[in-house]
Amino acid sequence: MKIKEIESTTHEKVLLCEDPQSGLEAIIAIHNTRLGNSLGGCRMYPYSSREEALNDVLKLSESMTYKAAIAGLNVGGGKAVIIGHPKNKTPELLRSFGRFVHDLQGEYVTAEDVGTSVNDMTYIAEETPFVCGMGNTENSLGDPSPYTAYGVLQGIRAAVSHKMNRDSLQGIRVSVLGIGHVGYHLCHMLLKEGAQLFIADIVQEKITRFIEEAKKTYSQDVSIQAKTVDELIALDVDVFSPCAMGGILNESTVKKLQAKIVAGAANNQLASNSIDQLLFDKGILYAPDYVINGGGLISVHQEYFNQNVEPNSIFNYVKTIYSSLMNIFELSQQQQKPTAQIANALAESRFSRESVS
Repeated sequence: MKIKEIESTTHEKVLLCEDPQSGLEAIIAIHNTRLGNSLGGCRMYPYSSREEALNDVLKLSESMTYKAAIAGLNVGGGKAVIIGHPKNKTPELLRSFGRFVHDLQGEYVTAEDVGTSVNDMTYIAEETPFVCGMGNTENSLGDPSPYTAYGVLQGIRAAVSHKMNRDSLQGIRVSVLGIGHVGYHLCHMLLKEGAQLFIADIVQEKITRFIEEAKKTYSQDVSIQAKTVDELIALDVDVFSPCAMGGILNESTVKKLQAKIVAGAANNQLASNSIDQLLFDKGILYAPDYVINGGGLISVHQEYFNQNVEPNSIFNYVKTIYSSLMNIFELSQQQQKPTAQIANALAESRFSRESVS
């Protein structure tokens, strides 16, 4: 195994690991540890190049710094990416990644993310204690996705209350892009609230399976329709909820958007910082991604640092995402500034201070 540092002017530490024996090629990026050692998921994705993987892990780890700060957690921002298709995962590759994590001696704590699972974390844990979000182990809360989805639900409630002056989601038209770990749970939660759902995913099987399951679980006339990705983006709905990969909000897609609200689980939804202003100018209320999707981080943080924590206490903590977003929405309205600018300033006021003891 070879580990080498990649120079960075924006991050505290960026490391590349190559292990030909297991096939591992991975990058760990630590953005900021003013509030504590870094915590963030491990993503596995078939990047087209190492440069693409590096750009992704740098953005994701920076977002984790902001996510932890805005959630009131005393941890820093870190992230890992494994270059490769998830179908090519092996126990040997995951154990090798565990040794890579262990080499940092706690500076970075890992968890599941896109392309990895709670079961994968158990292989990683064979090599390092610096891992959380595992399945079927003592003190483990398991998959953090339901907590992330619950936080997004709270964020949608806050946005609907602020923008539409409605306390109920009954009859609210919501389009969800991506029926993965989080999108799946979010769709179930929205249906239970009486929302009208429109869904899309690049994997058609996920759509078919979810609709069949929803009709069996609720009723045959449950309000859910399948759309293509392009159709979904342009739909006249109350809420557009991106729950897939990042960068979905760009100049082209914002022009097509007819939703009143954007509130979803995806990381790094804005293709560039200027997109927040475009949404604001168009009168679309944007729930900053790292605020609304903080439930997963809250769950793995509580699992790792507070042993024997109960799921109910996690859900209660995640509920605070509602009030955090209401505060951001109100400040945005008062100051006539985009919501992401407001959220960034609030987060930076925490992690830009002196280190927390």
